[in-house]
Amino acid sequence: MNRTSASSAPSGAAEATGTGATATPPLSHGLKQRHLSMIALGGVIGAGLFVGSGAGIAAAGPSIVVAYAVSGLLVMLVMRMLGEMSAANPASGSFSVHAERAIGPWAGFTVGWMFWILLCVGIAAEAIGAAGIMVQWFPGSESWMWVALFMAMFCGTNLAAVSNFGEFEFWFAALKIAAITIFLVLGVLAILGVLPGTDAPGGAHLSGDGGFLPNGVNGLVVGLLASVFAYGGLETVTIAAAESENPVRSVAGAVRTAMWRIALFYVGSMLVVVTLIPWNDKSVVEKGPYVAVLNHLDIPAAGDIMNVIVLIALLSAMNANIYGASRMSYSLVTRGEGPAFLGRVTGGVPRLTVLASSFFGFVAVLLSYWWPDTIFKWLLNMVGAAVLVVWGFIAAAQLRMRSRLQREAPEKLVVKMWLFPYLTWVALAATVGVLLLMLREADTRSQLYATAVMAIALAIIGFARQRMSVARQEG
Repeated sequence: MNRTSASSAPSGAAEATGTGATATPPLSHGLKQRHLSMIALGGVIGAGLFVGSGAGIAAAGPSIVVAYAVSGLLVMLVMRMLGEMSAANPASGSFSVHAERAIGPWAGFTVGWMFWILLCVGIAAEAIGAAGIMVQWFPGSESWMWVALFMAMFCGTNLAAVSNFGEFEFWFAALKIAAITIFLVLGVLAILGVLPGTDAPGGAHLSGDGGFLPNGVNGLVVGLLASVFAYGGLETVTIAAAESENPVRSVAGAVRTAMWRIALFYVGSMLVVVTLIPWNDKSVVEKGPYVAVLNHLDIPAAGDIMNVIVLIALLSAMNANIYGASRMSYSLVTRGEGPAFLGRVTGGVPRLTVLASSFFGFVAVLLSYWWPDTIFKWLLNMVGAAVLVVWGFIAAAQLRMRSRLQREAPEKLVVKMWLFPYLTWVALAATVGVLLLMLREADTRSQLYATAVMAIALAIIGFARQRMSVARQEG
């Protein structure tokens, strides 16, 4: 197998001597520490938390708190492993580069292009969601107009300079953090009974209404699956860190704060929701758990307030996904795993990969209009379990990379995985376990099968490219 060196290449010519990598101008280091700090804080807060968590609550009841806590522990382990490798070797290709170095070029190719497709489909889904909110506010407008506006706006900001991406994400993240902090403060005050017009609910909603596990273990499993996918996107911070002023410090800081961010924002907010209102309240699913709680607290215009926050979360995700997709594809191209002409860097920005990623996302939007129940649904299913495949590759790469780093460059282990290798194996087993749990439900089963087809196809292509590269070198 064509192994690559473990040398550091933050974001320069060729990140991990892949097949046919060529020297290119380096990416800029325009992201400031304040950008990375806020991206790390706010990147965990997405539209899936504000709206999608309602379905998890309806399935699991109060035990959704346990579901988010368990899946949160898995995410913490994944981020710690990724942080260890990214702090040792910062690269804009992040886990794709690490997989290539630790396992082989085929692995980097597979996980890199899978993640790129995941982000591009995400761009489409977020653009459609954001346009839907705008159409509610402006009934006479057309959805495609807003999609075109948002796509052009964020493609443009990503084309100009990486600092533009960082500045947008800084303020998006600040607004999301402010919103969820206010929600948590109001919720805690209401739980304590000190908010005007409220009485302390105690544990009535946690133990009543069918008990803590109203739908049994099956309900908890559904809630667990819903919570796992709500955490998707955390990996982007390690991609962005490669273009920061101090990549090693940025990665280390982001990973070390992951634990309390997940505990506070996700687990904490779920606990507030199921403590204040009955889990089976219809408004939890119909309007979203946050709107349901704000209405319960008689907060004026709760629905409009949350629509603004959800719109910010969707636009933030669009911006981050265009950035992440462009940097991942740029990394793959510079390692010889994609069309070479896309690897040109102008002004410190890989503009052609920004355009290519935005174009794919816009095409996916068109597919959603033309064939919403066929091609676009197939695309969504195809990436349904992709984040779990990425996590599996991260764990496998870290198992191999850690021993190599300890042997060749122990000084690079600025961030260390806890209780290595035991917790790495636990994380890998847990990831496989979640994939197996997806077989229980019809919807997630179809997603698993579609993702497996994509992963196998990419792996076969990656293997073939690797074998051809070896044959060329030997010839």
